[in-house]
Amino acid sequence: MALKKTKDVPQIPKAREKKIDKLKKATPAKKKTEIEFNCIMYFHKDGVNGKQKYRFEVETIKIFSFLNYKITAQARKEKKTIDISLLGLTALNDYMAKVQPANVEIDFEDLFGEFTVNIIKQDGSINSAIVNFNIFKKEIEIIKEFLPEKKNNSTFCTFEVDKDSFSYSKEFSK
Repeated sequence: MALKKTKDVPQIPKAREKKIDKLKKATPAKKKTEIEFNCIMYFHKDGVNGKQKYRFEVETIKIFSFLNYKITAQARKEKKTIDISLLGLTALNDYMAKVQPANVEIDFEDLFGEFTVNIIKQDGSINSAIVNFNIFKKEIEIIKEFLPEKKNNSTFCTFEVDKDSFSYSKEFSK
């Protein structure tokens, strides 16, 4: 029996990508508290154009040995709030596997003063910190780490400032 020829190519549905606003409204499932990520903040000089940036490096606590992974993330800055949404892990096409955690580096420009940094997981869990950025004093200070009021919200991320990774553009290196 011959197969019927189709007149048009069937369309494969696209996976729905969750936006930051939808993730903030989602209610996470109840589970035990486990630290999975670490958010490291530091000053960073862009090597391409020499601009001063503020880098947020989010890395997994678990270390991967067979494949190299990268965290897929979305970031948004609005007024005095920085939202970083962690979307998942992506395997990298490397010939040599390194023993390392998965990470993502997100750069921002022109941060000065107090900002609320929100790390948001796919299930809707949010961990937050209030951070003070001052490029003129060359310091980043974590004022407070907290969990926003939300049903079943749990701690999954820690925040830290890595002073050893600070690098400055010519404008601020004096």
